[in-house]
Amino acid sequence: MIRRRTTLGLAAMPFLSRMGLAQQPFPDRNPRYIVPFPPGGLTDIMARLVAQKLGEIWNRPVVIDNRAGGNALIGADAAAKSPADGHTLLAITLTHAVNATLFPNAPYDFRRDFSVISLLGSLPLAVVVNAEKNPRDDLPALAARSRRERLNVGSSGTGSPPHLGLELFRRVARAGENIVHVPYRGGAPSVTDLAGGTLDMMVSNLPECLAQIRGGRLRALAVTSAERHPLVPEVPTVREAGLPELEITNWTAVLTNAAVPPPILARLERDVMAAIGDATVSQRARDGGFQVLGWDSARSTQFVRAETDRWATLVTEAGIKPDA
Repeated sequence: MIRRRTTLGLAAMPFLSRMGLAQQPFPDRNPRYIVPFPPGGLTDIMARLVAQKLGEIWNRPVVIDNRAGGNALIGADAAAKSPADGHTLLAITLTHAVNATLFPNAPYDFRRDFSVISLLGSLPLAVVVNAEKNPRDDLPALAARSRRERLNVGSSGTGSPPHLGLELFRRVARAGENIVHVPYRGGAPSVTDLAGGTLDMMVSNLPECLAQIRGGRLRALAVTSAERHPLVPEVPTVREAGLPELEITNWTAVLTNAAVPPPILARLERDVMAAIGDATVSQRARDGGFQVLGWDSARSTQFVRAETDRWATLVTEAGIKPDA
């Protein structure tokens, strides 16, 4: 009997430990918000907006931890291995949904090891060409051109949203090997080369090419969202341009360790939604090109799972492999 009681007590310890953890004040130290990209990018900007507001809500600063590298695997792995107490958040994008297929031997399981707290916002990509070299073509004309001649198409890296966009374009245009993928380390250098005439086209994150569009060095043929974007209202959507299959949006969400106790997850969900819903935060995010979402955990989880499945199909069928 004593042995049985001891066994039951040991079995109950993890549960009791988690219950005790959930009852502690939260946060009880400065939380960490891992951004698996360099400072200054779109994901980093959104994370800093939300982190600043969370710091006000919690009366504790939220520390941004930029863990760039490894196609965003390094930062995600650090978050997956963090203590399951809710004090570590992870910023993710469409890239992470793609990584679930692109890196089957990653040191963490994207579907199993994380809980989605909230989908914060999304933004479209833009099909852009060099304005001087291509002053007249619309999107269907560019697609027809890609079937006749070789086009060098840049991206911010293998598996990035711009890379997915060009693979969709390749498929929709039936361009085959005429589309030559030229991966860069980030969006800025690829956009610079397109503006300089080295590349023929890109499917670029809109905020990364917006200055060059407004400066007249790039022409935007379409945005890849379902609706026109307020920062470039004159640019048609891909559906309006006749290629609805080219719809794609980049997005950013915030996650935490899947083993975080439910009461703390509920607190994180409530406070993150309050942060992104703040009028000042939302406006600054919109000024940066985002459509602000701030969905709850259930809806956000369903969306991220659907995106992971959608892009797994394209990655597999297109034969996309990590850079050597």
